Amino acid sequence: MGRAFEFRKARKMKRWAAMSKAFTRIGKDIVMAVKEGGPDPDANSKLRAVIQNAKAVNMPKDNIERAIKRASDKSQGDYKEVLFEGYAPHGIAILVETATDNNTRTVANIRSYFNKCDGSLGTSGSVVFMFDHTCNFRINGTGMDLEELELELIDHGVEEVFEDEDGVMIYAPFESFGAIQFALESQEIEIIASGFERIPQVTKTLGEDQKADVEKLLEKIEEDDDVQNVYHNMNELE
Repeated sequence: MGRAFEFRKARKMKRWAAMSKAFTRIGKDIVMAVKEGGPDPDANSKLRAVIQNAKAVNMPKDNIERAIKRASDKSQGDYKEVLFEGYAPHGIAILVETATDNNTRTVANIRSYFNKCDGSLGTSGSVVFMFDHTCNFRINGTGMDLEELELELIDHGVEEVFEDEDGVMIYAPFESFGAIQFALESQEIEIIASGFERIPQVTKTLGEDQKADVEKLLEKIEEDDDVQNVYHNMNELE
């Protein structure tokens, strides 16, 4: 198994821990997708992907339809994606992906979390190079030959295919998302969910007390409503 498998294994129990947080996140994703490509999922591949993710976390159909309708209203504000980079205590690199309608508020909040937990908010480019930006798909792989599937998709950028209890996972570079989505849909392979992740190139192992210091900061950041994802290079498998 490769780095994507190990990364997923470490993060699995922590992702979208609260259902309400998942719905908030997807609601923002719907707004951004509709603003970018329109309300018709058949003509908007990004919106199609978000709807798949909504279904994967059991978001009610009515909620999805209301979110699309609200996003189509011209009076609905837009969200801007902003990436924050910094360091937690003990030299752990952190990336924070946000979707905000008030950048001033979000910057102030994120900076305060770092300051209160003895971390430091960095400048653009100070941390992001330590992570590989990837895309992923979870598909229904019942009865599939995974080696054959990987060979079929390798020309579209796929780097890793593996199976876990949630289905078959496909990982590739960020820029390969559209090509892989099109290839899977063309072959009528069911996409259960899809998304993007930032996988640390190298991880750092800490002692239990040091881990607690880092986790204190991570918890504060993850509780913020503007935060979509948080990534770090602390080794969670030790």
